[in-house]
Amino acid sequence: MIEFALGVYKRLMLTVALVFAFACSIYAQQTLIRLKTTKGDIVLMLYDKTPRHRDMFLREISKGTYRSAAFNRVIKDFVSQAGELDDSILNREQKHPELGRKRLPAEFVDSYIHKAGALGAGRDDNPEKSSYFNQIYLVAGKKFTDLQLDELEKKTGRQLSAAAREIYKTRGGTPHLDGGYTVFGEVVEGMEVASLINGVETDTSDVPLEPVIFEARVLSKAEANRLKRRLAAPITHR
Repeated sequence: MIEFALGVYKRLMLTVALVFAFACSIYAQQTLIRLKTTKGDIVLMLYDKTPRHRDMFLREISKGTYRSAAFNRVIKDFVSQAGELDDSILNREQKHPELGRKRLPAEFVDSYIHKAGALGAGRDDNPEKSSYFNQIYLVAGKKFTDLQLDELEKKTGRQLSAAAREIYKTRGGTPHLDGGYTVFGEVVEGMEVASLINGVETDTSDVPLEPVIFEARVLSKAEANRLKRRLAAPITHR
């Protein structure tokens, strides 16, 4: 009985710590992005500790890459992908080898994991794990048990932190992608919209039967500050 109570207490303290960390992190980051989709709005927080990917995304937004863009590959309980598809990028590079293969070096931060709502950069199967410049994805994922996470650790040789295990057990995600793809942001508002997008009907190629279109816009400093104050207050629902 005492061991059970201690276990509950430890889980409660870890949950409180994670909530506090979220409140601190949203104030620490400088850049918030609104995705205005045909299913509703999603707000993303870009991490400052992955500056190359943050700046890459901002450049692509300014170029219009994510204006009337689409979530063009949706795999339920896995990821919702947007931007240019792999085949299009690789076919263009094959036709024009003189242009070279443009990739962005990976930026791995141990605490940036593939939890549900994480923003990641797509890539091909290159050994450097470098990212495409114009392909992103939002993690949907699923919840894992301790046994499943133990098996994953054995298979990958990567040990999860106590905080990461708690997140994958309670919030869910795709932990097998950790260390393979760069995570450079996360959903801070509109997770229900992201979940709605991940649940749309698709064809056999994972393309939504009804297009899910969106436009990405950088929030002004005033907009970002208002949102930060609102999100950092009652965040126990997250």
